[in-house]
Amino acid sequence: MKRVLTIQDISCVGQCSLTVALPIISSFGIETAVIPTAVLSTHTAFTGFTFADLTEELPKIEKHWEKEKIKFDGFYTGYIGSIRQIEYIISIMKHLGNDKALKVVDPCMADHGKLYTGFSKDFPNYMLALCKEADVILPNLTELCLLLDLPYKEYSKLELEGMVKQISTITGASVVLTGVSFKEDELGAMTYDKTKDELSYFFTERVPMLFHGTGDCFASAFFGAVLKGYTFAKAAEVACTFTYLSVKNTREDAKEHWYGVHFESALGYLNSLT
Repeated sequence: MKRVLTIQDISCVGQCSLTVALPIISSFGIETAVIPTAVLSTHTAFTGFTFADLTEELPKIEKHWEKEKIKFDGFYTGYIGSIRQIEYIISIMKHLGNDKALKVVDPCMADHGKLYTGFSKDFPNYMLALCKEADVILPNLTELCLLLDLPYKEYSKLELEGMVKQISTITGASVVLTGVSFKEDELGAMTYDKTKDELSYFFTERVPMLFHGTGDCFASAFFGAVLKGYTFAKAAEVACTFTYLSVKNTREDAKEHWYGVHFESALGYLNSLT
């Protein structure tokens, strides 16, 4: 059985980050270890949330695991709370990975044209350094624009393909661009597999609602699927389908369950693949 590590925050209530990643990746039959970058009482869409920074725990954990000779077959990073943590995470991936360990980075820092609260304007430069350590990066359009220092606006299909190839050249990573849509009734992802120099798309029906945590659901499912042997393009298809099912299953409960999606009800889809 493969052992992987996911590094991101714990939002105790809110169905995102580690509380999503751990069960989704585990559902593929993969041993999943975690390093929490911070502990929040809820995710940041709630008001008055508590926040405990765990930055200085990261090197202590690395040192202990090195002593215990603990190694990983893959790494997946999500929300990172500070610039300092990026340095520690790069060290962890360098020293605790088995040969050919898969490194997936979700540059989780922005959406809808804006950086998340608490991130400085220079944070994308540091995130770019982490992306250069990755085999695959999973930006949304806002994050892609920030990584390339381009304005956030609507781009054509041809322009997006050029941007994806550009960030792949800069980072050396394959790219999955999330939240892609060219029609009002569809939503999906564009995949650029650098090793094959291939572009592919996959779309599902667009559910006309916004929910928190869907990016984390997508990234976790993608990571698990690749570890199980799926190509990047097929893993993106699996992740799109899983995320769509999670959103669809929350549609009737959207008013009360505004803070996340019922991803648990879609885990059976992932179980059917393993």
